[in-house]
Amino acid sequence: MPLPTETDSFAALEPLLLRSKGQGDALIEVLHGAQQRYGHLSDPLLRHVATRLKLPLSRVKGTASFYHLFRFQPPARHRCVVCTGTACQIQGGPALIAALEESLGLQMGDRRADGWVSLSEVRCLGTCSDAPLVLIDGTIGRQQTPEGLRQRLRGLAP
Repeated sequence: MPLPTETDSFAALEPLLLRSKGQGDALIEVLHGAQQRYGHLSDPLLRHVATRLKLPLSRVKGTASFYHLFRFQPPARHRCVVCTGTACQIQGGPALIAALEESLGLQMGDRRADGWVSLSEVRCLGTCSDAPLVLIDGTIGRQQTPEGLRQRLRGLAP
C-alpha cells in the first residue's frame, strides 16, 4: 500500500486509533499497526500518530527509535541481519560483519539507495548454540563463515 502524503488522512489507521480511544499507553500497538499498514514509519505518519494520541512528537519518535523492529524507510528487497550477541561475537561475528560490508558495499545500518538490500544487526537471535548467526530474508544461517555467507549473498535475486 502506498504511503499517503502529509495532507492525506491515514484512513487505514483510523480503526486502530479509534480502538485505542486516543490513549497514549496504546502507542506501541498503534506504531506496530501503522508499520503493518504503510510498510514503514514516515515523519508524516509519526506526526499523525502523535496528534491523534495527544502525545509529544518527541515521545512518539523516541519510542519508535528505541525498538529495532520499527523501520523509518521502506524495507529493502533483501534484508541481512547479523547477530551481535556475545556468543556470536566470540564465534566470529566481527568477521561476518566485515564480509557483509565488503560484499554489499554497505556499512552496518545502511540500505542500498536502490532498495535492493539492507544490512543491520540485532543483539540476539536466540540460538546461541549455533553461533555465529546471520538472518537473510527471514532464513537463519547457522554457524556461518565469511565464505559461506558470501555464497549465500551470491544466491540473492537482483
